[in-house]
Amino acid sequence: MTLTSLFSNDEIIFAYTRADAISDGVLVELSDQMVSEAGIKVKVSVTRTIWDDYLMPSYLDELPGQSLEGRTWDLLWMFGCAARRSRHASTIQFRVLFAIMKESGSIVTDDVLLKAVCGPGDEGEPVITIMLPWED
Repeated sequence: MTLTSLFSNDEIIFAYTRADAISDGVLVELSDQMVSEAGIKVKVSVTRTIWDDYLMPSYLDELPGQSLEGRTWDLLWMFGCAARRSRHASTIQFRVLFAIMKESGSIVTDDVLLKAVCGPGDEGEPVITIMLPWED
């Protein structure tokens, strides 16, 4: 008995790929070098929200001792620690502390809950996407 998909002969009407999301800026791909140095063997992207609000906020230059590279390293390090504890789950949650600037100009530490999903990329290869818990 051969199983076939209900939609196997249907024409694809629309597809939005990971490459499309990166090209459109919906996802931001992290540096292969930094990802590799963090001990992660697959490509990693973050959502635009993570990039704009936590890794590269508009006020980053006003945060003493903070840089895109340092904040990205913190995110990757904490992800790596959580991934090693996860026992190969495809979705994990983890926390990262980020220095943020409030509207008053004061700098505080924000304990941010993040979600990482490992799934297939456009060619079926494993890829990781890091996002806020309510994002898809």
